[in-house]
Amino acid sequence: MMNGMNRNNMMKQMKKMQKQLAEEQDNLKQQEFTGVAPDDMVKVTFNGERKMTDIRIKPEAIDPDDPEMLADLVLAAVNDGLTKVEKTTQQTLGKYTKGLPGM
Repeated sequence: MMNGMNRNNMMKQMKKMQKQLAEEQDNLKQQEFTGVAPDDMVKVTFNGERKMTDIRIKPEAIDPDDPEMLADLVLAAVNDGLTKVEKTTQQTLGKYTKGLPGM
């Protein structure tokens, strides 16, 4: 059985970790992630909350006879951006969720 001192210490550590986690999450939200399609034909920007904040399409990517090409470029850029957000989120927050049940 833990004595009161150890439990107090553990609670302080948990509070400290929660505070650090909240700060890391805030930092992530502030970051920008850019996804690009081949040849930079389409560039999209996401914030750390996975919301798209910008899209740039080069004029040569817009071919009225081939709308599927533009759709493919947009998909490639969006997926690239979301992958970057996900990877950074896991690297940043993974240290807090390791070993925690349900995470």
